[in-house]
Amino acid sequence: MRGQIRIGLLLLAFAVTPAAHSEDISTTEIVSRTAEATFACMQWTPVGLCFWLQCTWFSCDVESSLKIGHYNPDLVVSSYNDLGSNPWREIRAILGTAERRAAEGLLGRLGNVPVESAGNRTEGQAGRDNHANLIFREADAIGHPSLLLPSPANVTCASQARAFTPYFLSGLDALSWRRAAPEGFYPASLVPGLREVGQWPLQTWGGVYPRTGWSIQSEEPKAAALTAQRAGDIVTRPHQPHIYWPLRDPSSSNQRVWPPGALLENDAASGYWQMLSPKVDSDCQVFGSNDLNDTRGWGGGRVDVEGDYVWNLWRPYQCCERQGQLFLFDINWLNYPD
Repeated sequence: MRGQIRIGLLLLAFAVTPAAHSEDISTTEIVSRTAEATFACMQWTPVGLCFWLQCTWFSCDVESSLKIGHYNPDLVVSSYNDLGSNPWREIRAILGTAERRAAEGLLGRLGNVPVESAGNRTEGQAGRDNHANLIFREADAIGHPSLLLPSPANVTCASQARAFTPYFLSGLDALSWRRAAPEGFYPASLVPGLREVGQWPLQTWGGVYPRTGWSIQSEEPKAAALTAQRAGDIVTRPHQPHIYWPLRDPSSSNQRVWPPGALLENDAASGYWQMLSPKVDSDCQVFGSNDLNDTRGWGGGRVDVEGDYVWNLWRPYQCCERQGQLFLFDINWLNYPD
C-alpha cells in the first residue's frame, strides 16, 4: 500500500504545473543533481563479511556475503520564507496548500501566534526588536525521490527513508516551530556552547537548540542551513516534542542493514549535506565550516533573492545480502564511516 501511495505521488508530481518561482527545483533536477554528486558523496566501500546459517532438509552450511558501506541520499531538506512555498515545485503543488491551511487553522485559533512570521527580520515584533539579525524560516524534510528507483540488493543498502514521504513539515508543526516551549528548557538551549554548529566560541553558525524556525544569524544561507540541520535532527530521533514522522529502520527481506544513528552537527559520520539550490554542489560537507579568513564567507555565491534553499541529506549505512535463514555474525576489516 505504501509503495502504491508513493508511486501515486510521483505520478501526481509530474502531472501538476504549479506557479514557478525564480529558484524552483523540480523532481527531475533533484535526481540529476544528486547523481552528479554520487561519486563524491556515496563513498561505497566493502567493509567486511556477514555469515549466515543455510539449512536444507538434510544439512546445514555456513554461507558468507560481502558487507558494504555507503551513504544514501535519504532526505531533501528545504528552508524557505513563505509558509507552504517549498521550492521543490511538485511538493509545493501537492502539499503547500494543505500545509498552509493546517498552520492557519491551528495558529488562528490561538490568536497570539503569528502565521506570517516567515522571511521577516524581527522589526515590528514585540519583544524581539533588539535582535536585528533574528530570522524566521520554514523547513521541510521529504524522502528523496531517487529512493523510489530499484537497485540490486548486493549493491546498495535499503534506506530508512521512503521516497516522497513528508517526514517533517514546519507548517504542520507550526506552534512548536514558532515557540520555544518545550525546546527552550533543554540544557542545550540554556547553556552556551552546547550543540553548536561550528566551533564555539571562536566561530559558530548558531545552536541546534532550540529547534525552532528562529535563528540569530546575519547571513541568510547560514540561517537556512541551521534550520535544515534542526529539521534533520528532529526526524532522525524518535519521541521528539514536534509533529513529525521519524525515520524508521528499513525493512528488507533480502538484506541485513545497519542504519545510521541520529544526525549530529559537525559530524560527517552521522550525515552530511549537498546543496541543490541555489548553488549546486558536486560534493558533500557538514555545516559549520570556519570561514573567518574567507573574504566572501561560506554564504558567498549561495544567496537566493527569494530565500529558497534546498539540500540533500546523505547518511551512512552498512548492509549485507541475505545468504541463509539465520544471521550468525559479521566482521569488519575497517571502520565505516571513520
